[in-house]
Amino acid sequence: QVQLVESGGGLVQAGGSLRLSCAASGVFGNIYYLGWYRQAPGKLREFVASISDVNDVTDYAASAKGRFTISRDSAKNSVSLQMNSLKPEDTAVYYCGAGTSPLWPNYLGQGTQVTVSA
Repeated sequence: QVQLVESGGGLVQAGGSLRLSCAASGVFGNIYYLGWYRQAPGKLREFVASISDVNDVTDYAASAKGRFTISRDSAKNSVSLQMNSLKPEDTAVYYCGAGTSPLWPNYLGQGTQVTVSA
């Protein structure tokens, strides 16, 4: 089992920045990817970014490329998402995820709300 706890969400104006953090604990034997996902009201959850356990290979959704940066601290078992140039359409609950696939996490945190005002 893996437990994930997100922090760092909040309210920001368009063009601003936020940094989300996720602390992971538990047994990581089958964890190959850490990632961030989001779900806006009335929409399905979507992939935002992922980072692999080996060589820190990153991947981003088209909407996140050039604005968001995912990083991890192996020593602290944490993963972060730096979000710059935020837009109102980035408003969503952001979830930290972990698992064997970057797109379909086996584990998700409880989520943190990000609201971007126009």
